Amino acid sequence: MATIDVPLDPDEQPDYRANRDIVEDDVAYEQMKGDASEGRSFSNIVAEYDEEHGSKYPIKIIGGQHRFLAIKMALSQYKNIQHGIKIYFNLSKDQRLDVQLISNRNIAVSTDLFDRLQETSNGPELRKWCQDVGFLDPGQDFSSKRQRSSAINVRAIRSFILNYFLGIENSGNDFEITDTTPVLCKTGRPDSDWEKFRKKYPKFWENQDLSEAAKEFVKLDQVQHSSIFKLIENNSSIDIIFADKALTFSVMNSWAYVAGLLFNNKTRLQRHFSLCNNSKNSDPLNALAMSKGRHKSDPENYRGLGTRNDAKERSRCVELFHLQAEKGNGITPSVIDLAIKRHFTKQAKLDELRTEKKVKSSYE
Repeated sequence: MATIDVPLDPDEQPDYRANRDIVEDDVAYEQMKGDASEGRSFSNIVAEYDEEHGSKYPIKIIGGQHRFLAIKMALSQYKNIQHGIKIYFNLSKDQRLDVQLISNRNIAVSTDLFDRLQETSNGPELRKWCQDVGFLDPGQDFSSKRQRSSAINVRAIRSFILNYFLGIENSGNDFEITDTTPVLCKTGRPDSDWEKFRKKYPKFWENQDLSEAAKEFVKLDQVQHSSIFKLIENNSSIDIIFADKALTFSVMNSWAYVAGLLFNNKTRLQRHFSLCNNSKNSDPLNALAMSKGRHKSDPENYRGLGTRNDAKERSRCVELFHLQAEKGNGITPSVIDLAIKRHFTKQAKLDELRTEKKVKSSYE
């Protein structure tokens, strides 16, 4: 009568699950299975009784699916024990989300899963947009745990979109004296910046310029990925991590920021979009050269441009893509070196302007 195959929004998004993927190798889950086999009684399994969406399994487990499966396994071993279950009736989508987040605590909810549940609660628009532009495959959901080769997560997409529009908002400013540091969305908790953005741009997914930029970025990621694997076929010493270079937060968000910044300059925007087509390297991001890009002030354990996610790294990458779009000749070691130096020149200028402003205000 019970199932863990439960959608968060059965009316509007029935194909997308509320529950996380089962974490088979988690220590807590292994302990649960052992306890269940020894006849332990579990409590606080949370469910909703709902015959309308699947009458064969009216008891929908929305909290405690790992415990439920441990009990089910023990039943196959003839361990028939009474367990405590809390059943809700007629939950709204928001109530179901709250119960889901509160109930899953024995095995911690990943920050990516929290974000995915929040976005599912907001509606299907972001997921559908991602499927339309190619960030997700048709029918695919956001990742519940960020790892190599997994689906893209909500944080990455939110950040990409925010930075595209942030670039547009700063496109009329003097680039040399404007702080062009991309933002990085919060994860694992409500993000006030994202909510403000959704109120300001309530139908952002209908923006054709954004969609075009997203499709061009997906193309860059695909070319980068396939190019590295072709190179590895002939040279196994090439680091496989270079294949995912476009998806690092610093690279992805700075690329989006520059796309927004150049949205009114069609010539330079096309150079930005054409990076994957006219690069002199078979590796369009020249990940090997980026891995060697560094400033004299960087620590010894710094692994090169685009490997970290902090504000300084994101700002450096903006300089890189903005500089590349001047001529459109691709990313080279000299372009990387100049971009890093431009970053420090700009930061010094911004610091000078802030100090000058403080001095002037002290005279008033």
